[in-house]
Amino acid sequence: MIREKRFEHIIASLKTTGTITYSGMSRDLSVSEDTIRRDIDYLHENGLLSKVRGGAISRDKNPLSFQDRTDFLSTEKEVIGMKVQPLLKAGMSVFMDGGTTICAVAECLPTNTSLRVITNNMALVPLLARFRDIEVIVLGGNYDRDTQTNTGARTCDEAAEFVVDLYLMGTCAISKDFGITSAIREDGAVKKAMIKGSKTVVVLSNSNKVGANEPFVVCGLQGINVLVTELPSDDPKLDELRFKNLKII
Repeated sequence: MIREKRFEHIIASLKTTGTITYSGMSRDLSVSEDTIRRDIDYLHENGLLSKVRGGAISRDKNPLSFQDRTDFLSTEKEVIGMKVQPLLKAGMSVFMDGGTTICAVAECLPTNTSLRVITNNMALVPLLARFRDIEVIVLGGNYDRDTQTNTGARTCDEAAEFVVDLYLMGTCAISKDFGITSAIREDGAVKKAMIKGSKTVVVLSNSNKVGANEPFVVCGLQGINVLVTELPSDDPKLDELRFKNLKII
């Protein structure tokens, strides 16, 4: 059976039962458990199910889903901020650029967080100052009062001096056709510089930016690794971004 047909059967079974196992799907589809495991890994990465020990469960049954907590979170940005937390590991070096969503991530950090943060976001600096174990490196450049960020050639040059584990990118727009685009040329240039030095690129995007385009190209979808929105990861609005080697959270 071709892979796409297996995907259809796996998703249909989850809608019916809420839970599947590697062994059960292996019997149903007459393929090896290793094949089913790879299929489930792929569907999990694309936000269509939740992988658990021995199989998978549907997203709406996932007790760890951030969507189950939305009643306790006052804004979409706080949902995104909470979703990002498991990606941040002690001792990481992290690029964090401009935007209020990036600030929401900082507001959600545990008090014992240990990171090195390199940023051009001046609004972020006082939020991180209360964490004794976060080293903050501020990139220089021309200060933009409207965005509260430093931009320009100096910002890009200084960003190029670093190699980081993770880049948390605040996003103006993301679409399947044009990837990440920016409303401001200088902001786009900083994002490009940060991407070059990042092992993993995580895009933070409110759902109203999904499917949108801005004038200045930052990178294609192949240039990013993870997308975090406030939506459930199986929301139909995200369908156009699936199966692009992009993990959706």
